[in-house]
Amino acid sequence: MKVFHHPDPSMPAEEMLEVSARQVQFLIQENLALIEINRQLRQARDQLQQAERMASIGQLAAGVAHEINNPVGYVFSNFSTLKGYLRDLFRMLQAYEDAQPLLAGTAAGAALAALRADIELDYLKEDVPALMAESREGIARVRKIVQDLKDFSHVDARAQWEWTDLHRGLESTLNIVANEVKYRADVVREYGTLPEVRCLPSELNQVFMNLLVNAAQAITGERGTVHIRTGANADAGEVWVEVEDDGCGMPQEVQSRVFDPFFTTKPVGKGTGLGLSLSYGIVKKHHGRLTVRSEPGVGSCFRVTLPVAGPAAAAEGAA
Repeated sequence: MKVFHHPDPSMPAEEMLEVSARQVQFLIQENLALIEINRQLRQARDQLQQAERMASIGQLAAGVAHEINNPVGYVFSNFSTLKGYLRDLFRMLQAYEDAQPLLAGTAAGAALAALRADIELDYLKEDVPALMAESREGIARVRKIVQDLKDFSHVDARAQWEWTDLHRGLESTLNIVANEVKYRADVVREYGTLPEVRCLPSELNQVFMNLLVNAAQAITGERGTVHIRTGANADAGEVWVEVEDDGCGMPQEVQSRVFDPFFTTKPVGKGTGLGLSLSYGIVKKHHGRLTVRSEPGVGSCFRVTLPVAGPAAAAEGAA
């Protein structure tokens, strides 16, 4: 550590000022270096906390999947069996209906006709299959939600780099954030043809989640639209994902700071200012780029660009 001594009082004034200026400049540089180190430490801490949260989500997803998939599985099985039973019952019921004219004019025939009218048999014959189909669809949605939660956190991967379909990650993430988005905006998918990408799926899903939630929250007035676009640049060995909203947009001074840790334009208690900075760090870990273009009153568009073959290929290409 450099130690400064007070200038010699006998030193000429100009030389004394020059020494003091050098000392001040050195202190400024040291202070800036400390600020940068502190920023890096905060970023490392934030990424560690995010990794811990994602691990917890993964454990939760594994438990939820185990607890829900078993009953959902036998409900599905029971539906298939019940469908067969109902088919047989309807066949038997049709045979009774065919025999009903033979009972015309008898007390039994009158009783059957009255019962048929009372229970609205014709309506039941139409409604029971419809109820069965709706119930089966509901159970299928539960199964899909559980699968999407597993895909979102990728509990089986344990943060392993692997080849992944980004469209599948986008769809599972959309299902997770559906309640945040569906009341604010319509989602328009404009998917291109993408190769599989070598990545950390759960971390990229976290990026997609942040971008989608931010896009929905940027729409503060009437119902808006969120566009999700994907495409590939085969020559560069890259793919890209865009999330664009028609919300409030951002002035240039906000755009220049939007990826800074703890920077947020949301009210106190509504945002930590970590979502986009963590997303930026995740994309950078993949040797990709996260960029933004925005115009106040028009909307914002965030683009994630990733190397198809992962960080190793990106590093070789830059060498």
